[in-house]
Amino acid sequence: MAFRGWKRLLLLGRQDPFAKVWRSRRGGPSLRWKRCCHWSAGKSLDPEVRAFLEENTEVTNSGHLTPEIRLRLLTPRCRFWREKPDLWPYGDPFWAIYWPGGQALSRYILDNPHVVKGRSVLDLGSGCGATAIAAVMSGASQVLANDIDPIAGMAMILNCELNHLNPFPITIKNIINSEAGNWDLIVLGDMFYDEQLADGLHHWLQKCIRIHQTEVLIGDPGRHQFLSHSIRSQLHKVIEYSLPECTRQENYGLTSSIVWSYQPSNSLEDS
Repeated sequence: MAFRGWKRLLLLGRQDPFAKVWRSRRGGPSLRWKRCCHWSAGKSLDPEVRAFLEENTEVTNSGHLTPEIRLRLLTPRCRFWREKPDLWPYGDPFWAIYWPGGQALSRYILDNPHVVKGRSVLDLGSGCGATAIAAVMSGASQVLANDIDPIAGMAMILNCELNHLNPFPITIKNIINSEAGNWDLIVLGDMFYDEQLADGLHHWLQKCIRIHQTEVLIGDPGRHQFLSHSIRSQLHKVIEYSLPECTRQENYGLTSSIVWSYQPSNSLEDS
């Protein structure tokens, strides 16, 4: 199946061209979007894009760790599970997969609402927006979702609608290596798929912690690029979840996903 081939490409690198976008993109308006603003449900979405996403994704809350959250995803019943990937008109739909690291983060937040309750939360590389949605459901005082793909932002608004939530602010600017924002908590899942991107994340997260004492939670199922990176020595395992069979099958044998707390030592320099 074509989309399974797509997923294989993503899982084996996720992949260099996409990682280069994260490293080089500087943000800016795209597809009538502003850098960061608050959209009302059902408004400010391009009707053509909305119709395309609704037609070519499936609303589901099964096969993943958070049945409380309904999401529009690409599933075997969708046309583009079989179509050639280059026929998808908006760029590779990384957001349309509920990745294992994001599943673990979302499950952890839903089970432990005190982690976000009354706090400001940045969901970095938000994708489908599930972790940001979990934070809102669990009482976060402020949530910002960040993804460089404007279509992901549109999908997040649709997913908020599905879960009867007002859309949270979304930015499509690449904020890695920008000025450290003053967030109580940063969450990121499945972001360590490229060494150079991982290095940039490591440096930026250190800066956020050093300047603002930000707490950082990372979700990852134990991919090689993550476990082999130097950040691994500064992580504390919070909890491990066994992945549902459907997610295992779609992720080439990955059986569990872990939430990690990032706790760099005070001796680390912000180089």
